[in-house]
This record gives sequence, C-alpha cells and structure tokens, in this order.
Amino acid sequence: MKKIALIIVVFGLFLCSNQGFAQVKKDTLRVLFVGNSYTYYQNLAQVVSIISDSTKTKLITKKSTIGGAYLSEHWHGKRGLKTKDIIKNGRFDIVVLQEFSMGAIENPDSAYKYMKLFCQFVKENGAKPYLYQTWAREKVPHYQEQINKLYAKAAADNKAELVPVGNAWALAKQLRPNFVLYHNDGSHPSDLGTFLTACVFVKTITHELPANLPNVYSTLDINKESLILLNLDQLDVVFCKKVAQSF
Repeated sequence: MKKIALIIVVFGLFLCSNQGFAQVKKDTLRVLFVGNSYTYYQNLAQVVSIISDSTKTKLITKKSTIGGAYLSEHWHGKRGLKTKDIIKNGRFDIVVLQEFSMGAIENPDSAYKYMKLFCQFVKENGAKPYLYQTWAREKVPHYQEQINKLYAKAAADNKAELVPVGNAWALAKQLRPNFVLYHNDGSHPSDLGTFLTACVFVKTITHELPANLPNVYSTLDINKESLILLNLDQLDVVFCKKVAQSF
C-alpha cells in the first residue's frame, strides 16, 4: 500500500513538472519586415527580436529592405527586391509593411494601392499583415495627421493590424520635447528612436513588454564576437517603455 502511495506521489510530481515546463515554453512567431531605411536603420528587426526574448512570445525576424524603397518597388520586384518570393516561401506568421516615409504625403493613392495589394498577398500566403505607421520628419510634424489617416484607413479597410509608431513618437515629443528621436538628418531614427519603435512593435505583436528592459542590446557578429547594437541610458529605457505601453 505504501508503494502504491509512493508511486502516485511520484507520478503526481512528474505531471506537475511537465505542466510547469509547458507553461514556460515560449511561443514563436516568424516576422518579416518589408520596407526601407526606416526599417533597417539601427538594426530595428534585431532589436525587436532581442526584446521579445523576455516575453512569452519569441519573435524570429527577417527583413526585405533597400534604401528609399516604395512598396510599389517591392511589389514589382524593382532594384533587385525579391519581397514577394520571400513572402511566398518564408512561411511567415506576420508581414510588416512600411511605405516610403513621404509616400503618404506625396502620393497617398499609390501608397494605399500597394498597401492593399500587399495585405491581400500576405493573407493569401498564410500570414497576417501589420502596417508600420511611420513618423513625420522633424521639420514637418504637422504631416503626422495625414500619415495617420492613410495608415488607419488602409488598416481598417484591409483588416490589418496597425503598429502606431508615429503616434508613439508624437507622444514622446509631447512629454519630453528635447527627447532625441531623430538622427542628425531629421528623418531617420536615432538609437532612442529605434528603441522606442522596437518597443511599440513588441507591445503591439505580443501585447506585453518585459518587466525589466536592459539598456544595452547586443548580438554576435560573423566572428561570434559581441556586437553592441544599442547602448542607452536606463532612464530613457524606462521612458520609452512607458510611452509604448500607452498604445
């Protein structure tokens, strides 16, 4: 009788152990970023993946980018881009779409057209489209409203998820006017701009952010040596997290 009781206890502990393991096992999502320098600057996709290491969902990221690209160029395979082939063959869960930074201002009809085409194509290939709402350039903050309207309409019409990066930047500048989000060119993101953008992506996709975010982000180079991607002030890290959690 004692032996039977002991077996039951051991078996119960085994079940509890396996249940505990199942609870901590991470889900994974394969994410493709499609865009231009607003997507590849400061290794955005890598930073997104690193932040997700401390959430319940690991984001495995890849990108199809070239400087100054419009979505129309991705669609038609110009400048050596193979974006549609990558989507078709990559077995992605999510595809992030980013239009040229001034596309929503200078040619909104074209921007909307190719967002729609890509959203349909992404769904046909078993993935979910996410629209990367970008920020207005530093000298023309009033453009943000027009950018927001286009991305919001495209997201609603095509049942795509909206990643409100532009809104997050605007809120950060409102709360801290001297917060340096831009590179010296007034267009591309600084280290802080990239970090805030990455936080918004992780929050939007996984619906959470890690309780504690480090201030240094690194990866391994081709020689397996540590390569620093971002080195930030911890107070700025906390601020970016609070802004991202507002959306």
